[in-house]
Amino acid sequence: MENFIVSARKYRPTLFDSVVGQNHITTTLKNAIKSNHLAQAFLFCGPRGVGKTTCARILAKTINCENQTPEGEACGTCSSCQSFQENTSLTIHELDAASNNSVDDIRSLIDQVRYPPQSGRYKVYIIDEVHMLSAQAFNAFLKTLEEPPSYAIFILATTEKHKILPTILSRCQIFDFNRIKWQDMALHLASIAEKEQITAEPAALELISIKADGGLRDALSMFDLNVTFSTDNTLRHKAVLENLHILDSDYYFSLTDHLLEQNHTAVLLLIEEIMRKGFDGLQFISGLMEHLRLLLYAKDPKTLTLMEMSEESKAKFKKQAELTSTSFLLSAMNICAQCEVNYKGAKNPRLHLDLSLLKINYLNSVFKPKQTPVVEDSAGKKLEASANPPIENATKLTEEPISQEENMVPVKEELIQQEIPQKTAEVSESSHAGPSTNPSRLSIQATGLRSAKKLVETKQTEQKEATLLTASTTGAENKAFELADISREWMRIAKAYETNQDINKFVMMNRPIELIGTVLHLKVENELQIQQFNESIRMEVLNQLRTSLQNFEIDIVLDILIQEKSDKKVLYTQSDKYEYLSEKHPILVEMKQRMGLDYEF
Repeated sequence: MENFIVSARKYRPTLFDSVVGQNHITTTLKNAIKSNHLAQAFLFCGPRGVGKTTCARILAKTINCENQTPEGEACGTCSSCQSFQENTSLTIHELDAASNNSVDDIRSLIDQVRYPPQSGRYKVYIIDEVHMLSAQAFNAFLKTLEEPPSYAIFILATTEKHKILPTILSRCQIFDFNRIKWQDMALHLASIAEKEQITAEPAALELISIKADGGLRDALSMFDLNVTFSTDNTLRHKAVLENLHILDSDYYFSLTDHLLEQNHTAVLLLIEEIMRKGFDGLQFISGLMEHLRLLLYAKDPKTLTLMEMSEESKAKFKKQAELTSTSFLLSAMNICAQCEVNYKGAKNPRLHLDLSLLKINYLNSVFKPKQTPVVEDSAGKKLEASANPPIENATKLTEEPISQEENMVPVKEELIQQEIPQKTAEVSESSHAGPSTNPSRLSIQATGLRSAKKLVETKQTEQKEATLLTASTTGAENKAFELADISREWMRIAKAYETNQDINKFVMMNRPIELIGTVLHLKVENELQIQQFNESIRMEVLNQLRTSLQNFEIDIVLDILIQEKSDKKVLYTQSDKYEYLSEKHPILVEMKQRMGLDYEF
């Protein structure tokens, strides 16, 4: 029975043309070999598993090949190539700097460099993970790296370029390796599956390639794992999901549909099903945030091309993105980010997760105001009333919009005269309804009654209000506003959130001071006040302002108020108080001396 060889070793590239996803590197190296413009020191840097050491070995093999091809590739049949493939070459040396990082190891390498090669043109030294060398070892290596013998070539490889001394970098020709595209990895895996006579679903290979995150070695390891998991040499998408413990993207699509429909029951049931399958809540919320980010990308054809997935998956994201608004996606991602930060520190993480999803579930109630009623003006012309959308309470969503005098529209006097007795009767009945009567509802009804009476008295302004109303309903998407409008809405929000201490405190303590463009500046006294109000409170108030003023470019900035310095000394200690009082009352000094008193108590 033959020993099993992993795919990463069995199918390791031996020619430049077989390297996956690094054409800019292989083309440069082949041209350097053909034109005999080889540098004396190379530095290959990039993420793990992208082909740095592989390219270093191919380069070392090719420059010593006795029968190079016109394309700059090794022949693979000469004695030098054969000895390299059998690991018996005396001209190519590999050093692992992770375990040989001392000054003595580098000095031993320098002693070997003094002797020319017994066969071949060059002695090649491949130093892997070179960033692990100590500072003393780097300094000992500098002179040899700068002026090596004509037959010596150094190839350094590292995943952490920033850890290498600048003096080393300046002596090397640097090649930056890219993360390999998932499409290239999927094609490479498909060719290996064909050679191994393995039937693989394209979706399964796509999933492995995306999961590898640009590292081909990781992709090959996962490929071997799933082939071993299969009993009939077949890679299926469902089996790969189960084996790699990946949550199927269909769950995220279904969850987003439920959130858009505001079906909180279906949302909670779906979360329960996901948790039963053993998925971590933190992993799930990170996946949901990534799904929302991709939906945001899918809303624009330009950013749609940035998504690393098949055209079929892109079409699926684009279809769902058309059902969502940008405001919904941004607010949902913000809620997910807050949940991710606070998840580990929560005493009940599951409740924390459910609460975050329920917040997202009712976001559309904030961004989609109710349809405004149709009324008639004095000329009998039908108009749409542009009333403010209902304010959402932090703990309970209300369905009753708050009436405001400035937002009422002109209606016929006959309709108002009919409405007044009816409203009066309703208020009278409510006042005798007993202790269960809602005082806020009575206040809202009374406000509407007063608004109706005032409209009767100001009938002469009907034409002007009708003109303003028509302009507001047919204007641009983002409407103009002034600081006075902000102040009016600010007080309305404070009244609506009387039961929510956090938001009410934020609104009452920070009044609008300055409006620059669409940015509202609030003045606070110190940094501590800024830290007291987290991002979720600011976004809640900001969403209310954007919706009610119909302008989604509004933003809120907290500025620290610079107070003028005062000459008045603040008395902090008992000593300061004693000195201050003794200056005003000198008798205190005499009393202290006579009675042996002390000002410390």
